[in-house]
Amino acid sequence: MAPSKPATTTIKPKPGAPAIPRPSSSVILLSPTNQVLLLKRVQTSSSFASAHVFPGGNLDPKHDGEIADPSQYHRDGLPYRMAAIRETFEETGILLAFDKAGNLLKADDEARREVHSGKKKFLGLVDELGGKVDLDGLIPFTRWVTPPNMKKRFTTQMYIYLMPLSVKGRIQERAVVPTHDGGLEHTELAFDAISNWLEKAKQGKVVLYPPQFYILSVLEPFFSRNKKNDVEEQRKEFLEFVKRVPTAEGGKETEMIAWEEKVMSPTVVGRKEDGRLIMGLDKPGPELEGTDGGRGGDGWRRIVVRFGKEGPSEVSVEVGGEGREKGKL
Repeated sequence: MAPSKPATTTIKPKPGAPAIPRPSSSVILLSPTNQVLLLKRVQTSSSFASAHVFPGGNLDPKHDGEIADPSQYHRDGLPYRMAAIRETFEETGILLAFDKAGNLLKADDEARREVHSGKKKFLGLVDELGGKVDLDGLIPFTRWVTPPNMKKRFTTQMYIYLMPLSVKGRIQERAVVPTHDGGLEHTELAFDAISNWLEKAKQGKVVLYPPQFYILSVLEPFFSRNKKNDVEEQRKEFLEFVKRVPTAEGGKETEMIAWEEKVMSPTVVGRKEDGRLIMGLDKPGPELEGTDGGRGGDGWRRIVVRFGKEGPSEVSVEVGGEGREKGKL
């Protein structure tokens, strides 16, 4: 996306305090066959360079509106949803909006460039096309707050979007085919089975940072290529899981926090014998820790990862007590 001022000017950092996280949105986009879209960031990207990521980016008040109430800075809301849909369009060409007949809208690359550059307002484009953005189709699924020791920090609302199963006609087929942005922010993009993305990461063929690896790992059991049920049944089972509380059966307090309310700020809690870091996911970050509302993440799962010059590698997710006795806590 084009550079923009922060989506709110009501929160300012105190001297010596951690950087204020910038609000951003990201979309886990599932195709009509339940494959997930990932983009490879350009090598010069200021964040997640050369890594495979979900579509997304910073909120832009010009397009998305401002977060007027500081208490909503770390909560799902209209500006976050608008940014999610706009960024998906800018980065992939897929427009999560429908016309009056219920068909996905399709905009040309010129319109996409005009929105990206700020020449044209995103909602203005959707209005011109006679459509309406599908805000209700976004399913909130965790928020991630960058650890306080990092210079650049984000508070990223993750959403899952299930693309329509029935895509009829040549125009509709083109509407769900992603195209890269000409190398502005990424060099390639593709839909693939979740299990394939995870396998590629384990083989070192793609770079996945902990948030992406974690989310794909949680989704994989529902959308595995080895499951015999059809895509509609897979979605039904997943939607039941998303709404279920408790979210696990380990007796952790965080299990009473719904997926749409979970906030995760990874913290190092130990180290494996092979040197990999063990990262807890139960803390929401300094901005939210100890606040009213019981914000927290996932105490049932942890990330194990090795960080190097090329980014993260050998990433895995521990579930429950699995493998924990090997960690040096």
